[in-house]
Amino acid sequence: MFEFAWPWIFALLPLPWLLRVLLPVADSGEPALKVSFLSDLEGLAKRRARANLPAWRQQAPFILLWLLLLVAAARPQWLGEPLPVAASGRDLLVAVDVSGSMDFPDMQWQDEDVSRLNLVQHLLGDFLESREGDRVGLILFGSKAYLQAPLTFDRHTVRVWLDEAKIGIAGKNTAIGDAIGLALKRLRQRPAQSRVLILVTDGANNGGEIDPLTAARLAAEEGVKIYPIGIGADPEQSGTLGFLGLNPSLDLDEPALKAIAEATGGRYFRARDSQELQAIKDTLDQLEPVAQQPTQARSAQALYSWPLAAALLLSMLLVVRERWPEHPLQRFFTRERFLQPLPDWRERLKRLRLRRRR
Repeated sequence: MFEFAWPWIFALLPLPWLLRVLLPVADSGEPALKVSFLSDLEGLAKRRARANLPAWRQQAPFILLWLLLLVAAARPQWLGEPLPVAASGRDLLVAVDVSGSMDFPDMQWQDEDVSRLNLVQHLLGDFLESREGDRVGLILFGSKAYLQAPLTFDRHTVRVWLDEAKIGIAGKNTAIGDAIGLALKRLRQRPAQSRVLILVTDGANNGGEIDPLTAARLAAEEGVKIYPIGIGADPEQSGTLGFLGLNPSLDLDEPALKAIAEATGGRYFRARDSQELQAIKDTLDQLEPVAQQPTQARSAQALYSWPLAAALLLSMLLVVRERWPEHPLQRFFTRERFLQPLPDWRERLKRLRLRRRR
């Protein structure tokens, strides 16, 4: 189906005529009488045939050019058949801690020591891409919380942004309460039964402006379910020591994370290694989708390039007419080209008969 996306553009159709009527005639500032007029007379002689055209024919190229520009600006497009769009999943935000302690290499991935953030990127990235039918988003938080990816069906792009997250990009501290508050702000406008936040951290709240438990209570009032994931190996099992000889896992505030999950009706998970995080991912994959209002979309093929190309071609012809009066293309603008009468067919027939008689 053909349609114009912005049909109101055609309301500008009389604009050139209105400007011509309302605006005063421009004053060239030159004297009315010129002494050196031979070159002007020569130019007028070259344009004699064109000047003999009726007024409406002289204005026709400019009118056509204006119409073509309006058609292109109105965004002509060809719409395909309506197709259903999958919208039966959840609105799921993932908040990932990118504070300095997430760089601690006490996790294993394919028999190699990796940092906590790298393991989250590997496994939660797969989790995000597998959430077909869900709208997913990404929050990165450290000293402050930032929305890295808004809720979208483009799960692959969210995966890419998660893979590109860097340690310390949001600060060195851990603002869990701010991350929950930002997620609540983004989820509160969505259907009440489809609001889910997965919170991944390895420490305790030591930054931000909002207390995590206060933010969790507000989230519970808005129907946002939070699934906290505490990541990091047990201090007694990990032989790797961090800065000042301390294991960052000692900072993990599990009681607070459990309280957040209980306040919102979620569940707390503990990921000490890649196997446990994989099991957590499989458990989260079992979240039942919530039926939402089905939507439809149509493929749209833009057609504005055709009238725009025609306008460009016509503009070039007009430039040729003004700059090169002797150009062969001038025959398209002369009186002889437009007004040359067709030969009388009766006269031709008489001449043919006379030739045959001779």
